[in-house]
Amino acid sequence: MANETKTSAISGFYKLTRSERIGKVARFSALTEEQKRQLASDSPLGFEVASRMAENALGLHAMPLCVATNFLVNGKEVLVPMAIEEPSVVAAASNGAKLCRDSGGFFAVADAPIMVGQVQIVGANDAQKAVRELNSKKAGIISAAEPFAAGIAKYGGGIMGFSARALPTERGEMAIAEFDIDVRDSMGANTVNTILEGVAPKIEEISGGKVRLRILSNLAVKRLVKARAVWKRGTIGADCVEGVLDGWAFADADIYRACTHNKGIMNGIDAVAVATGNDWRAVEAGAHAFAAAGGRYRPLTRFKKLANGDLEGEIELPMAVGIVGGATRSLPSAQAALAILGVKTSQELACVMASAGLAQNFAALRALSTEGIQRGHMELHAKNLAIASGASGEESDRVAARMIGENDISAKKAAELLEKERRKK
Repeated sequence: MANETKTSAISGFYKLTRSERIGKVARFSALTEEQKRQLASDSPLGFEVASRMAENALGLHAMPLCVATNFLVNGKEVLVPMAIEEPSVVAAASNGAKLCRDSGGFFAVADAPIMVGQVQIVGANDAQKAVRELNSKKAGIISAAEPFAAGIAKYGGGIMGFSARALPTERGEMAIAEFDIDVRDSMGANTVNTILEGVAPKIEEISGGKVRLRILSNLAVKRLVKARAVWKRGTIGADCVEGVLDGWAFADADIYRACTHNKGIMNGIDAVAVATGNDWRAVEAGAHAFAAAGGRYRPLTRFKKLANGDLEGEIELPMAVGIVGGATRSLPSAQAALAILGVKTSQELACVMASAGLAQNFAALRALSTEGIQRGHMELHAKNLAIASGASGEESDRVAARMIGENDISAKKAAELLEKERRKK
């Protein structure tokens, strides 16, 4: 893109051929030839690699790898890779991002990548006394743990804190020792668990109890990310502003709606996590636990009307993601996705993912509260139905278009139209 302004606002991207899309993305992100080949390949992961990544592998499970356009995050143009099978998510996120570009896009900030690791101590004669002993010997415990943190320490991470507390349970009171660990640009599970297992004998010695579980927590409340954006009333319309506010108020007051509201947010976030080889289950678990942390399950986003009538949206949630280690290294497609993003730190990735969640949520609330979500969703779903009926290539496009034109988007109609298509030949 040497002779053109770099922008993620690529008009008509969805109309381009596959090779044209890859060409646009490659120029935007300066992808290597190997990364371009990965994107163009119908089998980007060899079975030999897959069989070593997970037990009992039988084959490969494919999912569309897409990019959401129009994202501007902290002043940087970003194409957002998404791996997802739901038809409307990429289009919705792209549209949500497009509609806030005229106010500067998304502004996001992520905490330092601190993960909490927990060591469970049972069987102490006096759990309260064990806690006092552990807390009084904090410096020695950290010193004993530091050799096991050497791998992350060389990148500027390591053990940031330690404390112990007593926890009443159905099996009696137990002691819980907790470490704060800076895991830098990794998600952190392997790093944290290695440290906890290494220091466990020292904790047993001091507490007089028996160590059971040594495991990180996926409720990464010390690793939060926040993003905000403003959608101008003049751009989206006054009725849209009111509709989004009404939709958000519904979610804030009702757990049934809040659950689906947050699921829509995670549509965007999970899709980026999967594309980049991150543990989307950990992200999901942390997000939903955080949503319920106040004692009542609530939306992860907040919307309000500004004095000038514009709509402001905000999102806050834990974000334990990485750009090194795990599947981010072993999956070539994840490396290509990270290259498309151009992020340099795990915090930068978290900012993009939170922005994707906020864009997705705005777009969903806008559709639900105005024209309704089902027509647009079903029109995109028509292509899936056409393919499922046995149509291929341009044939599936024609079948999908006919279903939309006749306002009958169903498996039965797809089969009927496909039969007509083939009788013409």
